Amino acid sequence: MIVAGIDIGSSTAKAVIIKDHSVLSTAIIPTGSNSADTAMKVMDRALTPMGLSLNDMAYIVSTGYGRIKVPFTKKNITEISCHARGISSVFPTVRTILDMGGQDCKAIQCDGNGKVQNFVMNDKCAAGTGRYLERISKTLDVAIEDIGDLSLLTKEGPATISSFCAVFAQGDVITLLRKGTYVNDILAGVCEALTERIQRLIKQVGMTKDFAISGGIAKNKGVVSRLERNLEVKAHIAPEPQIIGALGAALFAEELAGK
Repeated sequence: MIVAGIDIGSSTAKAVIIKDHSVLSTAIIPTGSNSADTAMKVMDRALTPMGLSLNDMAYIVSTGYGRIKVPFTKKNITEISCHARGISSVFPTVRTILDMGGQDCKAIQCDGNGKVQNFVMNDKCAAGTGRYLERISKTLDVAIEDIGDLSLLTKEGPATISSFCAVFAQGDVITLLRKGTYVNDILAGVCEALTERIQRLIKQVGMTKDFAISGGIAKNKGVVSRLERNLEVKAHIAPEPQIIGALGAALFAEELAGK
């Protein structure tokens, strides 16, 4: 039995194809303006290398920002539940999860079966989301994937950046640039500010020793290393942390197809 999970996020779309609990194929593409078109494209990207089509899927579950716009899904499930299920399958001992998306940041507590017990979201300010890093990336003309590494190579240490508002933070960055502040010091300040905001959410939901990070933020070494230092834990990170939501959706699809 082959099933699929699809995660239409605000920045990227992900698809995971599984059979008998094993991943057959995955795909990640940028999210376009039309969620339905994006869903078709990312599924095609995952299915084509396997010689499969939508007709071969026994069940498909969608999740994420655009989950209700996926025309071929049989059920949609929240990204909070899907990230908890996905992480639990990769790291069974994990009970605390951080997922930072393009438009919101989520701290999640789950049980041993990947069922959500508690969660806290920050969805009213971009300062705790991927949009925050996108703004900084454009302002400094630095590739978003390079921000984390560069933030660890400072001259005078992290510059002071507002951690409460993405717009104010962007203003801080422009002011620092005019003063001639070293770009890596600015990036360090950005990652420090983001870390401060994130760890507040984690502490609200409750911290456990076995802690995992999913989503694009898991690829930012500057934020991950600072979180690990401040929280005094070693984060569990999947080989491809961006597909965790889609993986969880696929596991739900497998369960539902079995019923």
